[in-house]
Parts: sequence; C-alpha cells; structure tokens
Amino acid sequence: MTIRVLVADDQALVRAGIRLLIETPPDLEVVGEAEDGLAAIGEVTRTCPDVVLMDVRMPRLDGIEAARRIAALGPAATRVVMLTTFDVDEYVFDALSAGATGFLLKHARPEELLFGIRAAADGHLSSRPRSPGGSSNASPASVPAPPLSSTGSPSGNGRSWSCWSGDCRTPR
Repeated sequence: MTIRVLVADDQALVRAGIRLLIETPPDLEVVGEAEDGLAAIGEVTRTCPDVVLMDVRMPRLDGIEAARRIAALGPAATRVVMLTTFDVDEYVFDALSAGATGFLLKHARPEELLFGIRAAADGHLSSRPRSPGGSSNASPASVPAPPLSSTGSPSGNGRSWSCWSGDCRTPR
C-alpha cells in the first residue's frame, strides 16, 4: 500500500526538500503541496491524502487551525502530523487538541520523519523526539526512542519520544 502525503509549509525550499525525502522510498508518495493552512484544506479535499505534514506557523491560516478544520471534515481518514522548528509545549497541546495525530520537530533526522509518516498512517504515533534528559509536561509517559534505519524501521538514536497515544516502538 502506498501512503499518500500532502506537504504544507510556507517555505517552498522546505516543501521541495521534504518532497524529495518522501518520494525516495517506494511506499510513500507526495500527492500535493500547500503554502498555507487554507491551501492545505483545499488540497486535502482535492487529493484525499493519508497523512498531511503541516507546519505550525504559516500565513493566512496557521497549521493548528488548519488541522482542526481538516479533522472536522469527517472521519479520521486523513491524519495530520505537525512539523515545526519550535519546541513549544503549547503548540503540542494545541495541535493534539485540534486533532493532529503527531508532532515532530524539523530538526528530526530524515528517518524519524519517514517513520512518523508511516506510524501516523497506521494510527500509531502521536509523538515528537526530545533530547536526552529532556522532559515534557505534555507527556504522561516517555519511552525509549524507536531505533530507526534508512527504511524508517527501528535502529537507535539515543533520544526519547514523548508519547500520547499508540506505541512509539511499533514499526510499520
């Protein structure tokens, strides 16, 4: 099964880089791009992706409100994974409250992003990588990071993942 992904980020260079990364493995496909939250909602209704990678801060409509509106479109057929440079607990709470499935930081390794996409498509992951010794008030539990290989399946990175639902150690 091919996982269909929409990339929503206000920076064209970031979208292009993520597209190149996602289109490398045969099980992932980018079906659209959006430069803001309103465009992302339109692309979701047009392309019906399995997963939307959504930047938190974008013009016209931010990613958190766009996630809320995408969740309101109907059953959770499209999962939203927030992707941001800002490691701010408030964004995590707001994103998950809006219906996002996961939250990843842009400084994550490529393998972590691919693993996150696959896990979100399976409904398993609502997490973000944290530095060793880091803590998050948003997390009821912290488990060892899933080791990640170039295929997006487990290998080892020394970080911990904050999990809100699902099993972060379960590979696709």
